[in-house]
Amino acid sequence: MAKKSIIAREAKRQRLVAKYADLRKKLKDAGDYEALDKLPRNGSAVRLHNRCRLTGRPKGYMRRFGLNRVTFRKMALEGKIPGITKASW
Repeated sequence: MAKKSIIAREAKRQRLVAKYADLRKKLKDAGDYEALDKLPRNGSAVRLHNRCRLTGRPKGYMRRFGLNRVTFRKMALEGKIPGITKASW
């Protein structure tokens, strides 16, 4: 499990990106890069990093489920993810 401070930092970045999304788009379309420089750095969407919703683990993230590979496997084996079964042939 990731540290709570790292998870909180990423949540704060997501809020800032949502807050400044419209303003950033307008400034980019207008070509006003000086005004863009004055906005907070964490307001940019490229600074976001995908993290597991349950554990906050940044690596092995599966976009389709919003989980990392370890959590995904555990939940799939427990039958908590609908439509997912262990392969056997």
